[in-house]
Amino acid sequence: MSYTTVDELPSKVGEEVRLRGWVRRFRSSGKISFLVLRDGTGEVQCVFVKNEVSEETWEGLAGAEHEASVVVEGQVRADERAPSGVELTATGFGLLGPAGDFPIQPKEHGVDFLLEKRHLWLRSARQIAIMQIRDEIMRAIQDFLHHEGFTRVDTPILTGAIGESAGTLFETEYFDLGTAYLAQTGQLYVEAAAAALGKVYCFGPTFRAEKSKTRRHLTEFWMVEPEAAWLDSDANMELQERFVTWIIKRVLFNKREQLDVLERDVSKLEAIEPPFDRMSYSEAVELLTANGSDVEWGSDLGATDEARLVEGREKPLFVYDYPKGAKAFYMKENPEDPRTVKCNDMLAPEGYGEVIGGSQREDDYDRLLERIREEGLPESSYDWYLDLRRHGTFTHSGFGLGVERTVTWICGLDHLRETIAFPRMMTRITP
Repeated sequence: MSYTTVDELPSKVGEEVRLRGWVRRFRSSGKISFLVLRDGTGEVQCVFVKNEVSEETWEGLAGAEHEASVVVEGQVRADERAPSGVELTATGFGLLGPAGDFPIQPKEHGVDFLLEKRHLWLRSARQIAIMQIRDEIMRAIQDFLHHEGFTRVDTPILTGAIGESAGTLFETEYFDLGTAYLAQTGQLYVEAAAAALGKVYCFGPTFRAEKSKTRRHLTEFWMVEPEAAWLDSDANMELQERFVTWIIKRVLFNKREQLDVLERDVSKLEAIEPPFDRMSYSEAVELLTANGSDVEWGSDLGATDEARLVEGREKPLFVYDYPKGAKAFYMKENPEDPRTVKCNDMLAPEGYGEVIGGSQREDDYDRLLERIREEGLPESSYDWYLDLRRHGTFTHSGFGLGVERTVTWICGLDHLRETIAFPRMMTRITP
């Protein structure tokens, strides 16, 4: 008999099947035993009746410890009470891999302990639901961009150019060529590709050596960075609206069961529809100071200020046109107010903060060179980037969406550490 997966069972009612998986739960009354088996595609309850199975099978159930890997044989029967609509009337059992003293039990464990056992913590129902939602988000990202005519371009992880703040770089020696850095962003490279393909994106891990222990920071995280020729700042925000709405609708449609496992209030997600709210940075500072914040014009907005700005809002909020000194060198100077640049942050509702940062890029050679010099960046490392302005400069814009922050928001989580299988934080590099 070949093996069947749990997700195939509803189409096999009345048939004899064989399943492999791990024991989620097991209990016995002495005459009847209930084993919940999971196999990565779902869970099913297997019912063993002592008088209807062999003595060998019944005695073998003593090995059905939490997280033991097992094989179960039986007949599929319909059961409206079961989550998947079916149960298994079991006739056979085999122990494939004993669980031993499995360290994570159905009780309260501290976060540090769970992170030490992250490789085992992933097996819990909550973590499985989060990983499945993350997978759906990543698929939705690529499907949307394909639908919109974007081409994926893979950018280097090792780079000689600084994309963001020089103070948040991981450094390594690169043979005889000096210092290389783990990429903070692929943006500079997709700008070059946009001149070839029009609409492009990169999607992969990025690295920030920020000495931060907040719930919103990881040192290694995933980011998608679309870049489009002929797109100005306003059109860039419209693209972001469509993008985020698409992602949320996909999760609501395909992963409702997983959201239920997380007890997520889906009404909060169902309210996300364009257009999103918009507010200039100057308006935001005025509103914040009127409500007791000590933020000063010219500084970036912190997490507390971002949370205040979205209080009472059902939709994300765009804060746009930040001060030049608070943002990266490559952002387009605002002709209406040269103190600011044409950029935006998208702040998620419910206090989840920034999930997208975007901008129109500086396409004027002289202004870009001036900004590079103001930041004290090595001009030789950016000569190729300046070439994009020397040879056929063009209006273009793009943005970066952080996958982990997006997963945190959509899942309704408290911390980024649960949104990636093996989180890398300032104080953790194992397992």
